[in-house]
Amino acid sequence: MPPEGSAGDLAIVLHSHMPYVEGFGTYPFGEEWLFDAVVRSYLPVLEVAEKLTMTITPVLADQLEDPGVAERLRRFLIEWRIGAAEQDSPEVPAECRDACEGELARYRHALELLDGHEGNPLRSFQAAAEEGRVALAASSATHAVLPLLATREGLRLQLDAGIRSHRRRFGWDGGFWLPECAYVPGLEWRLAEEGVRWFCVDQSAHREPLDALEPVATEAGPVALSIDWEAIQWLWSLDGYPSDPAHAQFAGKSLRGVRIWKVGGGGYDPAAGEAAARRQAGEFLTATAARLREFADSRGRRGLLVFAIDTELLGHWWSEGVTWLREVLAGAAAAGVRLLTVPEALAEHPPVERPLVASTWGEDKNLSTWDSPAVSDLAWGARWLELRLLRALSSGLRGAAAIRAARELLATQASDWAFLDKRGQAGDYAFQRAIFHSEAALEAIDSPAIADPRMSALAPDLSLSPLLQP
Repeated sequence: MPPEGSAGDLAIVLHSHMPYVEGFGTYPFGEEWLFDAVVRSYLPVLEVAEKLTMTITPVLADQLEDPGVAERLRRFLIEWRIGAAEQDSPEVPAECRDACEGELARYRHALELLDGHEGNPLRSFQAAAEEGRVALAASSATHAVLPLLATREGLRLQLDAGIRSHRRRFGWDGGFWLPECAYVPGLEWRLAEEGVRWFCVDQSAHREPLDALEPVATEAGPVALSIDWEAIQWLWSLDGYPSDPAHAQFAGKSLRGVRIWKVGGGGYDPAAGEAAARRQAGEFLTATAARLREFADSRGRRGLLVFAIDTELLGHWWSEGVTWLREVLAGAAAAGVRLLTVPEALAEHPPVERPLVASTWGEDKNLSTWDSPAVSDLAWGARWLELRLLRALSSGLRGAAAIRAARELLATQASDWAFLDKRGQAGDYAFQRAIFHSEAALEAIDSPAIADPRMSALAPDLSLSPLLQP
């Protein structure tokens, strides 16, 4: 039963994802993204996590499970983060010295957390789930935008490979993250075939704002949870929490990569940044309680606010984000907000009947980030490759070559390449990655005798059966 006087329920969903960067570059693009996300986001977030729902995409877990990645991660943390802060400390301007010492303490603590799980970053997710502090949700194999896949077989491959790997590592209760919250009517039937019980959507461009505070039933069975974009924008907008002048600048780094400058200019003061994050946590809870009370007054029942953001925003992109999260979790009850995991919330919030509209949580709430003239070569190239592989399989391609081709197809279908390419955030890295995997898939199809172990850590539980079913 909810506590007497509480305003309503809050389900925080943290989406953890990283494209397959293992072995594909370090600085400025590649494995460094993964290493910093582990060190600054995953480890510290999982340390404070309570009553959270977290996704971990299979492609992220594939990399964290690889012993080679774990070994390079530890070396990176010691040499390129702890070592850099140690060297910078006596050299940076006096106004930046506290910032440098704060970063050094952050990285040393991350090493303690990593070593506490015997150097295995995947174990931190597993331990949090086993301890009952988080509920983990699955996703598709490589974070493909599912409505853009060319065939039902290709969709089954993404779903089967992803869910199969998640179940082996964590068990599975039917929670599923739709990559980019990309939904089209009818997709729920395919999800139901794979055992999905719930997924998140963004209907904010098509519904009244308060409609987001109640789950939606689908005829196929899975429940759709509408994320509350109005609340998410308190954090995820140009003037959101991370833009506070007291916070550390993401790009305000020393030559060795240590964050020493603040958003408002001048040297970063860790104490002031932490104080701002604590204040913002209070503001968030006050606003959340008010929004839940507004829903209860309007609809005559208890509301469920689903607050979904990328895990990497906390700690990595927003240095003080983990402090903010810790304070939100600690102060929710006193603010009249009850924290629930999604499985707990679904047990108490019956879904309403309402049609769902095609949407994403991307720009303009549509598919244009991944399927528009700016990225048409990537979008259509991935579809063509999917059809090419199915034709090869129908002609008898089997064995290691078929597995390799399927893995390269999965890698090509990742949503990240079009996202990065359209936004121009990583030079030509994303485009080159898509082309590389397409060429590798064609090599496997046309020259089956050629072996390439480079992608062996991707989708280790892959089965070709979804592509071979009639």
